[in-house]
Amino acid sequence: MVQFTYTIKDPAGIHARPAGQLVKLANGFKSSCKVEGNGKKGDLKRIFTVMGMGIKAGMQIQATIEGEDEKAAAEALEKFLKENL
Repeated sequence: MVQFTYTIKDPAGIHARPAGQLVKLANGFKSSCKVEGNGKKGDLKRIFTVMGMGIKAGMQIQATIEGEDEKAAAEALEKFLKENL
């Protein structure tokens, strides 16, 4: 299991376009990808979960990745967040 925390820097928070790209990226891995933030938990591979969390700028999210390709998934997801959100 790999976990990391990230603080959203995008002034719009997690919004539609990057949320869709994030979900698409997560779906490219076999590992389970969970996210927690704003008092909610969910599956990072489901767009409605990610959008429904209401994550705004300055809020922290914690990702938990578990499975056979967890290290690669965590690295890719964290890199995406740093570059886009």
